[in-house]
Amino acid sequence: MIKIAEPIYLYLLVLVPVFIIIYLYTKIKRKKLLAKIGNIQLLSQLTQGYSKTRSFIKFLLMLSAFIFVVIVLIRIQLGTKIEKAQRKGIDIYIALDISNSMLAEDILPNRLQRSKQAISKLIDKLEGDRIGIIIFAGKSFVQLPLTNDYSAAKMFLETISVNDIPEQGTAIGSAIDKAMESFEISENNEKDNKRNKAIIIITDGENHEDDALEKTAEAVNKGIFVYTIGMGLPEGAPIPVAGGIGGYKKDKEGNTIITRLDETLLQKIAVTGKGAYVRANNSNAGLQTIYDEINKIEKKEYESRSFSDYEDKFQFFAALALLFLLVEFIIKHRKNNLLSKIKLFESSSNKIQ
Repeated sequence: MIKIAEPIYLYLLVLVPVFIIIYLYTKIKRKKLLAKIGNIQLLSQLTQGYSKTRSFIKFLLMLSAFIFVVIVLIRIQLGTKIEKAQRKGIDIYIALDISNSMLAEDILPNRLQRSKQAISKLIDKLEGDRIGIIIFAGKSFVQLPLTNDYSAAKMFLETISVNDIPEQGTAIGSAIDKAMESFEISENNEKDNKRNKAIIIITDGENHEDDALEKTAEAVNKGIFVYTIGMGLPEGAPIPVAGGIGGYKKDKEGNTIITRLDETLLQKIAVTGKGAYVRANNSNAGLQTIYDEINKIEKKEYESRSFSDYEDKFQFFAALALLFLLVEFIIKHRKNNLLSKIKLFESSSNKIQ
């Protein structure tokens, strides 16, 4: 696979036609100027040995050298080197609630955006651990399978919104079940996958629609730790209408719906899951505390997937550029007396252009 590391330098190639135009313009102007000075045939006899072919070849050499210098600057790379890396870490699935209640603004800018910001900071701290993302509301889906590619994780995280799952609710048990299923898929695809595992649930805990505690106990039996973060404040806040049209969600009687953090359930999940519970607020999203707890889990060594490491391949083009410049320097506009018998650059006519 070919990769260009510095594509901005490709703009320098715009100068190539400019150089050609300047060269042709100079040749034409020089010819007209000499014609004004005197008889062109007489001037040709006075400047015998001058080769228009040499002049043209020198220009081509300089132009080619410039092109190869640009190729050096853009740093062409080839992904031909396959490596395997030994890492130490655990597998982590973050289960993020994206129900409409996560749009509440008791935690600024809102619960969902604050959660995404905190997850992004958590990803920056990871070293060797694999991370995956599960989104859930009334149902749950794997947004990102387990990966060591933290850049990809942050990219997928950025795209998450409450519109990703139309079915509303807060099915925490479904999210835990989906994480366990994804862990098993990973184990089946790899040999000797005995790493410790953790699930971090980020939610306001409202309107749970399944037996989350039962699923948590099942996860613990499989060696998975379960942590919870309560995203919201106990006093709660109204839920903005999605789509930026203003106003807040109302019930059938026309009263504004207030969404409040359900800490009791989340605390029970953390205790059952042998993890920890943290309540987020406007000054602390809680993931740092959870990260410190997760770091206490024993990290096991494993072999990461093979990957292509791009190598710079500019050396060949740099050598060509240097060679062309050297040849251009050696070639003179006039024939060398020692090379006068060589007809390589002799033109069919000695007339000056």
